[in-house]
Amino acid sequence: MIVEMKDIVKRYKEVVALDYLNLEVKEGEIYGLLGPNGCGKTTAINCMLSLISFDNGGVKLFGEKMSRTNNRLKEKIGLVMQDIGVYDELTVRENIDYFCGLYIKDKKTRKAYVEEAIEFVGMKKFEKYKPKKLSGGLRRRLNLACGIAHKPELIILDEPTVAVDPQSRYHILENIKELARNGKTVVYTTHYMEEVEEICDRLTIMDKGKTLVMGTVDEITEMSLKGEIVEAKIYDISDALIKEIGNTEGVDSCEYDAVNSILKVGFNKGASRLIELLRILNENNISFVDLTVKKPSLNDVFLEITGKELRDNV
Repeated sequence: MIVEMKDIVKRYKEVVALDYLNLEVKEGEIYGLLGPNGCGKTTAINCMLSLISFDNGGVKLFGEKMSRTNNRLKEKIGLVMQDIGVYDELTVRENIDYFCGLYIKDKKTRKAYVEEAIEFVGMKKFEKYKPKKLSGGLRRRLNLACGIAHKPELIILDEPTVAVDPQSRYHILENIKELARNGKTVVYTTHYMEEVEEICDRLTIMDKGKTLVMGTVDEITEMSLKGEIVEAKIYDISDALIKEIGNTEGVDSCEYDAVNSILKVGFNKGASRLIELLRILNENNISFVDLTVKKPSLNDVFLEITGKELRDNV
C-alpha cells in the first residue's frame, strides 16, 4: 500500500476538519478524492504529507511512518497544488530545473530529467518563456512539470485542470494517465466529475471530514437510490404538467431546464415508468426532439450523497 491514513482527526479549535478519516491508495492507481468545498480534501493532503500536525491517527507512505523530518520519503513524492507555484523571474526551463534540483543534485542527471519533463508536458517550444507570457493552460502544464521532474513515485494533484481550456485539460489528463501507465501512484482531487469517471481507478467521496463512500466509479454509482434518468428536449411544457409528472408513481424527481429546454425525470430504483411518462406527454400533446435514458452519473450520486446546498467558503 502506497498511502495509508488511519483514523485521522484534525481539529481547528471547535471545528473538526477531519473526523476519523481513513484512506488507502494502492501502488500504480489513480485515486480520486472528492467532496464539496470545505469538506477536508486539502486538510487530508496536508496531513498525508505531514505539512500540518493532526490530533489522532497515523499516516504511512510506502509502508513507513510519515513525518516532517522524513526527507527520504519526501524525495519520493511530487506535489502539484491548485495555486500555481512557479517563479515569474525564471524561464520555463529554469523553473523546472530549480524544482528538480531540490531533489536531484547530480547535474547530468538533473539535465536529463528536466528535458524529459519539458517533453512530457509538451512545452519544448516554450522553454525560454517566462510564466507571465504563458496562457493559463500552459502555466498549469508548467506547474505539473515542476512537480514531477524529479520522477516521484507518489504524485499529489490538487485541482490541476482548474480554469483551463479543453485542449489543455485533455493534455493534462493524458499526462496523468501516462504517469499511471509508467507505474506512478496518483492522488487526484477535482470538482470535475467527468474527469474522475475518465481517469480514476477508485475514489473516495468525503464530506465534513468523513469518508462517505469509497470504491470504483461503477461501485459508487450502483449505490444510488435513484433508478433510470430520462432527459427529453421539450420546447414548451407547463408548470402544472411538470408537477403532474413529478407526482407520478415511481418518479423521484422532475425538473425542467428552461434555458436548454430539457425535461429531466428521475425514477426510483427498480421503477421503470418510461411508458407512463410517454403516455402523459402524448395525452397532453407534448412533442420532444430527442429522448435519452441513462443510469445515474457520478455527479448525480455526488449530489445525492452530499446534498445540493451551496458550500460557500470565505
